[in-house]
Amino acid sequence: MEYDPRYVQFLHLFNDERDYFECHEVLEDLWMDDRQDPFWQGLLQVAVAHFHARNGNIGGAVKLMEAGLEKLSWQPDRDAGIDLHRLRKDGGRWLARLKREAAHDPPFEPMVIAVTDPLLAEAVFRCRKTEIP
Repeated sequence: MEYDPRYVQFLHLFNDERDYFECHEVLEDLWMDDRQDPFWQGLLQVAVAHFHARNGNIGGAVKLMEAGLEKLSWQPDRDAGIDLHRLRKDGGRWLARLKREAAHDPPFEPMVIAVTDPLLAEAVFRCRKTEIP
């Protein structure tokens, strides 16, 4: 299967660079081109939730993670090269921890989106290599 380069870049930015603002920018372009597919929007909202959490906006992080998980909750485990079931499960735990610790300014803890397709994993790996000067 061939993956859109923007999706590959999103996964690289999310998992490796943890640049949640930029991965949102990259995937938003794909979302707009793909008729605003809720799958892409769910992934976008998970990324923006991380952006808010890292910047101390716990309320915004909770709101966006809830919205993202809602959109991803009814998505079939489609051939997207990622473990969507694990993403939903990890996202639920991430969200529960934020809600539980919201009053205590919880430290930021990133998630990782598990890539299951070896071809997608190789494409993400190539993104890493192209950034080396």
